[in-house]
Amino acid sequence: MAIGVALTVLVVGLMFASGLSRGTTAKRKYIVWGTTTILIIAPFFSWVVSVLYAISQEEGFAGVALMMLLFPIFFLIGLVTLLTGVFKKESVNKSI
Repeated sequence: MAIGVALTVLVVGLMFASGLSRGTTAKRKYIVWGTTTILIIAPFFSWVVSVLYAISQEEGFAGVALMMLLFPIFFLIGLVTLLTGVFKKESVNKSI
């Protein structure tokens, strides 16, 4: 039941982010996907993968260790994506 709720939140969050980033500039896409990665993908995806791994191995500590590895990796990926969007320069096409 808890895995289903986490997967539902993950899918709804990805659909929401996809809708927000459709038809926008590259800068806004980086910001939206960076925020989505930090707030939705990192915690929920790492939790689901860790719980499924812990169940398959029948070892809870393995799941906790995997979560301690996955969460910071996804968080840093999201942070880099967000900062790329924040500091990205908008390209201005000046036609004469």
